[in-house]
Amino acid sequence: MSDVRIRAENLSKKYMISVNKDDGSGSLAERLNDAAKSLVRLRSPFGKQNLVKEELWPVKNVSFEIRTGEVVGIIGRNGAGKSTLLKILSRITDPTSGRAQIFGRIGTLLEVGTGFHPELTGRDNIYLSGIILGMKKAEISRKFDEIVEFAGIDKFIDTPVKRYSSGMYVRLAFAVGAHLEPEILIVDEVLAVGDSQFQKKCLDKMEDIGEHGRTVLFVSHNLQAITRLCKRVICLDNGKVIADGPANQVVSTCMSVGAPSRGFKEWTDLSTAPGDDVARLRAVRVKTIDGRIADVIDIRQTFAIEFEIEVLQPGWVLTPKIELYSDTRECIFESFDLDPDWRRRPRPVGRYVSRGWIPGNLLSERAHVMNARCVSIDPYRVMFKVQDVLGFRVVDSPTGDSARGDFMGDMLGLVRPMLKWTTEFVPRQEGANIKRGAAGTVS
Repeated sequence: MSDVRIRAENLSKKYMISVNKDDGSGSLAERLNDAAKSLVRLRSPFGKQNLVKEELWPVKNVSFEIRTGEVVGIIGRNGAGKSTLLKILSRITDPTSGRAQIFGRIGTLLEVGTGFHPELTGRDNIYLSGIILGMKKAEISRKFDEIVEFAGIDKFIDTPVKRYSSGMYVRLAFAVGAHLEPEILIVDEVLAVGDSQFQKKCLDKMEDIGEHGRTVLFVSHNLQAITRLCKRVICLDNGKVIADGPANQVVSTCMSVGAPSRGFKEWTDLSTAPGDDVARLRAVRVKTIDGRIADVIDIRQTFAIEFEIEVLQPGWVLTPKIELYSDTRECIFESFDLDPDWRRRPRPVGRYVSRGWIPGNLLSERAHVMNARCVSIDPYRVMFKVQDVLGFRVVDSPTGDSARGDFMGDMLGLVRPMLKWTTEFVPRQEGANIKRGAAGTVS
């Protein structure tokens, strides 16, 4: 018997939408006349509006297989087709073309409270959900106390769920979906509703579900949660699969879609440059130690982030600042320009080039994005802040002289320092007794 739990074959979903083709051209009188006619058409069933039908394909030719025990993440920007895909897999909507096969009992958490009857109590909805999954009453009863404890709603279990807050709804919905043991659990962004403590409980539970051989399909914009929970990730963009593979690799690919990829950003026209009447940003660049602009950096090499700033008013103590983020938008570090020549000193009018040097064997092998900021501390004032101003990628060396060494698998962490390791060896004398230390080491 095949261990495939979910199989998607060329799945596509089409919607027809109405689009107003009026481009707003013409004279002011013509547009006012058209607006008056539109008001009449709104009131009249016989009015003719300038609308045309267009095809919208939120999912287009999507194919993949998910096997027993896999915990798979689905990521992508808003509108990429993630929720539509899950609705097809959950049998909520039918595909326009292609085929979705589900092998096993499926539990879905697509929206807060989906599948709950608002007039029924929390207790009744737990039993109803279990019956829909094909469970017997005795099986549900064995899980009941565990579900209520996990959801933390014991005081409200006999209250109709229509009176629940959104947080109570999602806690009960997740607890039901996770504890009634579906062979396949599909979760769509429900963690966005709960607090941080409950989110951690949910992640721990989904991790436990995967370890016990059940299949989880998890959609979230929380890429840190995705990379923690999922070994495999599928990335969607404009309804199509653009990447499918190891989590860290796919997350990096997906985040680079539409993200800054050049190692520099320059403004030749000072009037349009970010800033105000005190200071403006001329350029930000990634530079190698020999002065080249680069968007790919060898993990072993020191490189610089270069600021070029035009000061327009004297008398301000200015502090350029780097904010460096990973491809999953986790902050790696922030750093201020603390050059002693200018620290706490007002800057005269003129152009300044500041460089912050990042040592080799510090950042991990991945894509990085940077925010640029310039502030005055006293009085506090933000002269400019530019988000995602540039991007660059750090690549590891295949020669074995970086922190990777001879290991060729995925390495975790936002940083990859080249630590100094020392090892002591004490040879065992022939015939000597083996002694074990307190930590279980052999000597």
